[in-house]
Amino acid sequence: MEHYWEARWDYAEPYRQKIVPYPRVHLSFGGVRADVSGVCSGYQIKVLEGHDHVFGVAFRPGGFRPFLKASVSTITDRVVPATEVFGPDLPTVLDVPSVDAFLLRHLPDDDSRVRQATAAVELIAEDKTVTRVERLADELGLSVRGLQRLFAEYVGIGPKWVIRRYRLHEVTARMAAGGAIDWAGLAADLGYADQGHFVRDFKSMFGEPPTWYAQRY
Repeated sequence: MEHYWEARWDYAEPYRQKIVPYPRVHLSFGGVRADVSGVCSGYQIKVLEGHDHVFGVAFRPGGFRPFLKASVSTITDRVVPATEVFGPDLPTVLDVPSVDAFLLRHLPDDDSRVRQATAAVELIAEDKTVTRVERLADELGLSVRGLQRLFAEYVGIGPKWVIRRYRLHEVTARMAAGGAIDWAGLAADLGYADQGHFVRDFKSMFGEPPTWYAQRY
């Protein structure tokens, strides 16, 4: 697992929260539900209303495969009841020690491919020069097809998507830093053939063009 998270809200009127995905599977507990959420291939809009909260676990890329005992791509863009993965014995107290103990009771056998998948995603996140699947495969000593199989089975989404997601994260980081952005130059830095391809990718991931996003955030 990567980290625990918790969200609390109290809205008199429904609030539309945009969520931009990362290649993580989440186990979440809220109200009377407990769900496993696979990797989402695009942004989501969650409608939050009333007074409520959710407690969750984010798994490292690749880390949920041993719990699921199936290809993580089978739950991509899906939410499934947690009981389908863990059985009916879910924790009733939602805090870190209780959920820790619950996960330890279900701890699967060691799987070296988990470490390989996690390392591949970490390399993408840390090395900004990784902009192509072929480069990543060479770095890891895998064929392109072997890399694609690893990501489908353990991460739940393809390496091209993961590379694009982390490179686009750098765009939002530059926005947060303030100052003018050379969009054409930034697109080239991120490995795009032209600015048009960059804008299309950004819009599919974030739901709006980068210039609109920059103005609002």
